[in-house]
Amino acid sequence: MRIGGPQIEGIFLLLAGAGKQTVLAAQQLLRVLRTNEASSTTGRCVCLIKCQTQKDRLLYPSMRHHLKPQLTRFFSTLLIFPNSTSSLMLQHCCRWKPFLSQKTINLSSYNYIVFLRPSFSAVAVQDEVLGTSIFHLVDPVEEIVKGLKSIGSKEFLNNNHVQALISCLNNLQVEQILYDLGEAKPDSALFFFDSLRNEYGFRLSRVSQLIVCHIFARKGHLKALRAVLRRILDEQDGGHGSAPSLCNLLWRIFKEWDYNELVWDMLANVYSRLELVDDAFYVLGRMKDLKFKPSISTYDSLMYSLKHSNRICDVYEEVKASGIPLSKYTDSIFVDGLCKQFRLREAIEFFWGTEGKKIRPSLVSFNSLISGFCSFGYVDIAKSFFCMMLKFGVIPDEYSYNTLIHGLFELGSVEEALKFYDNMQRHRVEPDVVTYNIIANGFQLLGLVNESWDIIHMMLMKGLDLDQVTYTILICGHCRKNNIEEGLKLREEMLAKGFKLSIVTCSILLNCLFKSGRFNQAMEFLDEMKALGLDPDLITYSILIYGYCKQGEIENAIQLYREMQFKGINPNSFTHNAILSALCRKGMLVEAKACFDTLTKNGLATDIISYNIMIDGFAKLGKLNEAMQLYDKIYKRGMSPTVVTYNSLINGHCKKGQLIEAERLLQRLLAGGVAPTAVTYSTLMDAYSREGKIDDMLQLLDAMKAKSVIPTTITYTIIIKGLCKRRRFQESEYFLKEMHDSGLFIDQITYNTLIQGFCEAKDMTRALYLHNSMQSRNLHPTPVTYNLLISGLCMCGELKMADKLLASLSEQNIRLTKPAYTTIIKAYCAKGNSLNAISLFKTMVDLGYEVSIKDYAAVINRLCKRCLVNEAKMFLSMMLKDGILPDKDMCSVMITAFSSKGDQWSVSELISMMVKLGVLRCKEDQNSSDL
Repeated sequence: MRIGGPQIEGIFLLLAGAGKQTVLAAQQLLRVLRTNEASSTTGRCVCLIKCQTQKDRLLYPSMRHHLKPQLTRFFSTLLIFPNSTSSLMLQHCCRWKPFLSQKTINLSSYNYIVFLRPSFSAVAVQDEVLGTSIFHLVDPVEEIVKGLKSIGSKEFLNNNHVQALISCLNNLQVEQILYDLGEAKPDSALFFFDSLRNEYGFRLSRVSQLIVCHIFARKGHLKALRAVLRRILDEQDGGHGSAPSLCNLLWRIFKEWDYNELVWDMLANVYSRLELVDDAFYVLGRMKDLKFKPSISTYDSLMYSLKHSNRICDVYEEVKASGIPLSKYTDSIFVDGLCKQFRLREAIEFFWGTEGKKIRPSLVSFNSLISGFCSFGYVDIAKSFFCMMLKFGVIPDEYSYNTLIHGLFELGSVEEALKFYDNMQRHRVEPDVVTYNIIANGFQLLGLVNESWDIIHMMLMKGLDLDQVTYTILICGHCRKNNIEEGLKLREEMLAKGFKLSIVTCSILLNCLFKSGRFNQAMEFLDEMKALGLDPDLITYSILIYGYCKQGEIENAIQLYREMQFKGINPNSFTHNAILSALCRKGMLVEAKACFDTLTKNGLATDIISYNIMIDGFAKLGKLNEAMQLYDKIYKRGMSPTVVTYNSLINGHCKKGQLIEAERLLQRLLAGGVAPTAVTYSTLMDAYSREGKIDDMLQLLDAMKAKSVIPTTITYTIIIKGLCKRRRFQESEYFLKEMHDSGLFIDQITYNTLIQGFCEAKDMTRALYLHNSMQSRNLHPTPVTYNLLISGLCMCGELKMADKLLASLSEQNIRLTKPAYTTIIKAYCAKGNSLNAISLFKTMVDLGYEVSIKDYAAVINRLCKRCLVNEAKMFLSMMLKDGILPDKDMCSVMITAFSSKGDQWSVSELISMMVKLGVLRCKEDQNSSDL
């Protein structure tokens, strides 16, 4: 079987379109075919050859080298085997066709006609001068180039026929078009490039984009040049590690091109700006081999990316050694880098050695030094550089003022920060959004929420819009006040204005939801975060784990802990300690110890907080041996115990009554130079109070004051409680007065402690006086307060006063606890006033208090002791009606009371009921049980 005409025409189309070298070979092939093919076929082949020779299109240089050997082997085969079958020809075609189809043009709809329609005839045009219509059929590249050169770019590309040609182009053709237009019509090349990318959605090859880069370089459009290079890197997963391949491409294809050195420099510049410093160094190394000089702009960008690295010094030395003139930013960038690395002394020395010698040093250098010292908290030194700036005639900008204002707020120097804010406006430096955000955030951190709102209102009055940071500050402020609803409203407002939620904002809201106990809503919010594409980070995971731990859901917390590890997020000490603390709170010390040992083994339990959590857990459960063993390990690990460590150990020993050991620990704390706190002394004082060692307690108070440790409300409450137990009321009232004089807030617990003491001493006059004193100080008495007063009145036999107080509280809609009622009911029963007792008991039940067998037993027992059997029967009936069954003890008391009254029928009825209810077994059951 022989090759048909269309197949031969197709081969000729490919050969003729490949370049000048292959046209000669095609002519040789034509001579072989003349004797074997019809005139129509050979005529069409002649047409194709003429199409190429009419306008010799040079193949792109990078392709000629690869294509020529393949075609040479093909033509050699044809010349050696002119009469071979189609199968042999196809066998040799397969060796070069994949390469050719990969590198040459795709067939357009016009080419398809030539390949598949044998009816097409070129006989009529064999000897004619080839027209452009025939040329269109075989070379879209030539037509596009010619059209863009002769006709306006916009008008030409709007033609439907041209658009059809463009839609069939491949990357190699695009490269050839850009190459042909680059020298003669660079603007047309750029317009064509933009059209392909924006209107046709072409994914352009790196070669095409690099051609355009060289055009931009020649025209001096550096911004556009950087944009194209940035796009090339973005298409390669951000560009990380792409420098070797791009450098090879630039060297292999473009090394002879004009402005190639500038493209190399811009490539290094773009890598530097993207902080891909390893790739930037690679490009600079290749440039050095090629004797290309980087620009100072590229070096500046690289130094800026290295501001947190020691390598910035190497780059600066290289710049100095190269002899390249420094820009006005170079020294400032280096100063900023030293400050960012906290090498402040070196930064100052360099500043005086370079910038300080200038008539007017750089504003950027001053700002870097001010920022560096403020970051360390050395605001006074930062202020001295601010003054020096003014002395040199350098005018501070917004950044200068903002940095100082922020530093002063960090130190809590609000007044001085506001002075700088006023000074800023006086010197006509307009505060920007950043200024107001700093001040608002400073007020928020200091708890001055109203002032924070005032400054934001002022910002709005000046016509400045809230930005994402402002919203985050406001949300944080509401969350600090546990006003989560307002925080969520601001979040909705942010989204409505087109702001994207940041992981910081979401973490603040999530933390507030957990703290508010809205656990389910917090989990829904977490799902919403994930839907927005905000994956939890370390802080978010820490909040979630802490929230689960606080809820006691240890299993969920551990599951999240494993999830964050699986995602490559390393948990920090806060996360570890949250889990340890939760395990200890639940008394799961075995699991906590296993977790702690694992952390220690892996070198993760490196802070004292982890040890303190474990020591506190053991101490609270009375496992002091284990706690002391961990205490010893702290020293072995090269750490030092903190006051928290000692407080936990002292508390553990005090709970077990081991006061001598607790005292020794206090002495060890003082000897180790650790400052004791009010908790340290209060814990030991409470132990003395429980043991009745009041004098020791008071001596410890004096020692506490001698160490300048200020007693707290808890400290004084412990002292008052101890004194009241020993009936030393005069001293207890003295300490109450001392609390008033020192400005301490006296809470209800302190008052209740004193009231209880006076009630137990049956001094109701002083007890009621303290109650009135509470109210005069706008301190609302608690239900415990009223329980104590009612109990005291009942103990003193003042039932009428107790009843009157109870009625008064009911009229004021003050809901009391059940003990207030049961105390009076029992008092009425003890006095034999059964009617009042029954009435009050019913009132208690009607108010919805839960009544138990214990409450009924207390009343019935007292009635039976007074031989008020009928009233006892009434309470028994009420109890049975409530579905509460009497126990054996209650029945025994009632049987005794009934028997003493000679009421044998009631005894018999009660025993019968007991047997029926299973409270008492019959005699036969008892005998069988005995057997």
